[in-house]
Amino acid sequence: MAEIEYLRKFMMAQGVSGDEGEIADLIAKEIAPYVDEVYKDAMGSLIAHKKGRPGAKKLMFAAHMDEIGFMVNYITDEGYLRVSKMGGINFTAASFSHVVFKNGMRGVLVPEARTAVQNYSPEKVYVDIGAKNKKDAEKRVKIGDTCSVVSGLYHLAGSRVCGRPIDNRIGCYMLYEVAKRLEKCENDTYFVFTCQEEVGVRGAKTSAYAINPDYGCAVDIGGSGDVINAAPFAVVLGEGPAIKVKDGMVICHRDVVDLMKKIAEDKKIKYQLEILESGGTDTCMLQQARGGCKAGAVSVPTRYGHSEVETIDMKDVEGGIEIMKGMCETVLA
Repeated sequence: MAEIEYLRKFMMAQGVSGDEGEIADLIAKEIAPYVDEVYKDAMGSLIAHKKGRPGAKKLMFAAHMDEIGFMVNYITDEGYLRVSKMGGINFTAASFSHVVFKNGMRGVLVPEARTAVQNYSPEKVYVDIGAKNKKDAEKRVKIGDTCSVVSGLYHLAGSRVCGRPIDNRIGCYMLYEVAKRLEKCENDTYFVFTCQEEVGVRGAKTSAYAINPDYGCAVDIGGSGDVINAAPFAVVLGEGPAIKVKDGMVICHRDVVDLMKKIAEDKKIKYQLEILESGGTDTCMLQQARGGCKAGAVSVPTRYGHSEVETIDMKDVEGGIEIMKGMCETVLA
């Protein structure tokens, strides 16, 4: 699957929240041939602008490029690193994992000495880089350095893959593919790869304010109701991308939901409708920019989010790409 190899390229670049330079530079290089201009805003979000017809409405897509990770906040006398979480870390899932720093330094994230009941609380987890003592550790890493669990992408059965950080490099890959495939762009279109989503949807707020879109569409991972003991949820892997209706931070505009549904039906793309009781994505910031815009979102059904084994179906990804491409090709009024 050629698309897996390209997705892997996006996933292997580092980009912990607030430190997204490496992944931003990679995306900028890859998308530049397919848009009219590429630039970064003051926050660090990457904006790729493809001009539409004269007088066209502004359409803004947003996919966050940052990933969850850790920041060193203390080094012990023994040379162990205490870390602050960057985003929604599940320390049970992250413990006993390899981590890597931007300078290539490797370490292992582990809980303190095992007891009858293992404690995975943040203050009881540390990173061991193999240093002899504090002085040795300080030669290799500094307070404020970020690290993340080592990236990887693996092919499972059929069209399914797993790895990290699928959240949300899959969204970045999808926007890249939309830009690459576009032959006719009816709207003034902005592909925005936002920063700091995992720590409070921050990058989307400033980029949407500057662009002031008429229409907005975020793309991110979602949940999946087809795992053992899952709560009732009408989204599963392999049945198409999910068109968001609402989540804990946004109620999507009916015009955008209906447009996405029509595009999917016209193109004979299977789709699902996503209604979440909690959580949120960049969609909420698109909707609230300045005087507001008509906003919606495409979600990729995902199992085991915020773990090393986030699992998706690439057929759902393909459907999402085609829906967003259809939005670009539709004259928005």
